[in-house]
Amino acid sequence: MADLAMTVDTDTENKQSHNLKDYVFTSESVSEGHPDKICDRISDAILDLYMKHDPQSRVACETLTTTDSVVIAGEVRGPEAITKDMIEGAARQAIKDIGYAQEGFNWETVDIDIKLHKQSVDIAQGVDAGTGVDTNEGAGDQGIMFGYACRETDVLMPAAIHYSHSILKSLADARHSGAAQGIEPDSKSQVSLEYRDDKPVRATSVVVSTQHAEGMTQEEVKEIVRPHVEAVLPEGFMPPEEEFYVNPTGRFVIGGPVGDAGLTGRKIIVDTYGGSAPHGGGAFSGKDPTKVDRSAAYAARYLAKNIVGAGYADGCTIQLAYAIGVSKPLGFYVNTHETGSVPEAVLIDAINKLVDLSPRGIREHLQMNKPIYQRTAAYGHFGREPDADGGFSWEKTDLVEALKKAV
Repeated sequence: MADLAMTVDTDTENKQSHNLKDYVFTSESVSEGHPDKICDRISDAILDLYMKHDPQSRVACETLTTTDSVVIAGEVRGPEAITKDMIEGAARQAIKDIGYAQEGFNWETVDIDIKLHKQSVDIAQGVDAGTGVDTNEGAGDQGIMFGYACRETDVLMPAAIHYSHSILKSLADARHSGAAQGIEPDSKSQVSLEYRDDKPVRATSVVVSTQHAEGMTQEEVKEIVRPHVEAVLPEGFMPPEEEFYVNPTGRFVIGGPVGDAGLTGRKIIVDTYGGSAPHGGGAFSGKDPTKVDRSAAYAARYLAKNIVGAGYADGCTIQLAYAIGVSKPLGFYVNTHETGSVPEAVLIDAINKLVDLSPRGIREHLQMNKPIYQRTAAYGHFGREPDADGGFSWEKTDLVEALKKAV
């Protein structure tokens, strides 16, 4: 019996000594030239084309890429004036802007097959106000959406995904300007951070794999990449040299759709919080804002960011749930992860007074019926600066003062 007691006491001691606030967490990003991101960019370029001609257009556009080929499929409802030539032109321009003029995937010569059809009338009647069972404008589909914000970075995003995005964005900017000669569009990053007492203190490892021109050595590519990592990571965060990996296979010449097929919506964790928060499963790109997969996920981020921005929590997760054809949210969940200064129920009550969380209410509050979506297709939909034309409106903290008054 004494031996058993000793075992139990030792086990208890081990559990108490294990600090769950000390850990390593990893997130990854992919560049605008990654095959999946090419597809996201094309889908959102077509969405913007429709939104520019008619802000009430309905678009659910999916893209597939592989060697020398692009396939565009889905459903649309918009101006008849938008022709296949215009859609093809938008796709080619997106590929050109990314920087693909390579053998096997060239913006001028790639084959583009367009298979868009009209939106289902069964779906449309659930979304159009006054035509479905709910006389108000309903959600375009059922689903759950999450938003998240935390104090790890000045943009209230988790640090690992924010740094992963920023490294690739810096490298892409240098490639576009000509400052990174020999670097090609397809690249990936991965940042592992050590946390102490729930706060990031250093990178334990950084991985960057980037497509490059024939004849470049691994060391040459590493020295091009290095300053972009050093510029992004906070002082003292750079990992040991042996944990800084660049093109760890030694060569990355074959890339883009020549190296791997791409699909719209296959990088949903990259698009959001890098695994630091839950994800409902619905992709964003190619969907107009009647689709709550997109608009409600943006709204959830907006609300979480304003709660943290108002000082009511150090971290906040929000979930919204909808049913097709129903205007009201079926679920509204707020979790401040034991960092909140007021009860979650108080925050929910305040938000319900300030923001109409119906699909139409979200779109109108965030002014989402605009051609603002192509810019979201790479380097994250969140943690970006709001644009003067309404892009990234969900990143504003303009609800903070009203939230303080309401609480």
